[in-house]
Amino acid sequence: MSETIKFGDLEIPVARKSVKNVHLSVYPPHGKVTLVAPNGTRLEVVRAYVATKLAWIKAQQRRMKEQARETPRIFVERESHHIWGRRRLLSVVEKDEKPSVRMDHRRLILTVRPKTPTPKRNDIMQEWHRSLLHEAIPPLIAKWERKLRVKTSAYFLQRMKTRWGGCNPKAKTLRFNTELIKKPKDLLEYVVVHEMIHLLEPRHSERFMALMTEHYPSWQEARAELNALPLASEIWRE
Repeated sequence: MSETIKFGDLEIPVARKSVKNVHLSVYPPHGKVTLVAPNGTRLEVVRAYVATKLAWIKAQQRRMKEQARETPRIFVERESHHIWGRRRLLSVVEKDEKPSVRMDHRRLILTVRPKTPTPKRNDIMQEWHRSLLHEAIPPLIAKWERKLRVKTSAYFLQRMKTRWGGCNPKAKTLRFNTELIKKPKDLLEYVVVHEMIHLLEPRHSERFMALMTEHYPSWQEARAELNALPLASEIWRE
């Protein structure tokens, strides 16, 4: 039987798991609230705990509502793009040659054939994003395979609207959101570690959190920073 706690227009579903403490989370982009409670804890006790956190919940939801959101890119001259957390202005070069993207200290240079439409320009940029991620992710996986003493079988890149990453512990595969190319590299590493620790603990349990703290002590700060950065024009959730 499902349980729900209500405070005015705030409705919080309660999930029961084998954990020691209550875990309350507020997720972007719309401030959805979830709660995990120990199996044996009475609902009245859980409700009392939530009551002490109402101000915090409202503050988180307000911050997410006000959070900057990227506008859709149309790939024109002097448009802003972020790579590894740094803003760069786009320079568009029209030439009758193979399309390409390159980067210097301040700019992204997109070379396209004359009259190339926006969707095609987007495809070219997305492919370049993937090439950068394919350079950055394998060394991080190799590093954390050694540290965690685990082995992955493969990783995949995809545009995801609801998550930064994913892990299939049984198949030992990892997935990463291509939007991570826009974030600082240390946040990419946080997501890699997060997903690889799921190879040791599939659930977001107390053991999972303890492993994160042991191997990546600043994980909570990294998660907060990732959630505070501008969102893509599409909706996502960690």
